[in-house]
Amino acid sequence: MMSDWFEPQRPRRVGCTVDIENTAERLHAHVSLDGYDPEPGDEVIVHDAPVDVPFGAHIVVRREATVIPASRLGWLFSKAAGYLELTELYEVGFQEGRPS
Repeated sequence: MMSDWFEPQRPRRVGCTVDIENTAERLHAHVSLDGYDPEPGDEVIVHDAPVDVPFGAHIVVRREATVIPASRLGWLFSKAAGYLELTELYEVGFQEGRPS
């Protein structure tokens, strides 16, 4: 059907694990979704995620997330945009010697 190309699928709620670390050695924030592998163009909204992690802290919390899968056209656009952004890396060159 033509509408499949333009309309996103129904949103779904899934559990997730939020891992945030703010230390001198590491600064990261990761979200692992339970039973769902996001595709290009999908939108993930984590509900009640911690936003203020003090320096030196590492927290792991369980939250709920809403996943809005992309339409087929959105998936195709995201794949093409990602590929084009990746090709920008090919233009990087390395020269011998020190930078001036």
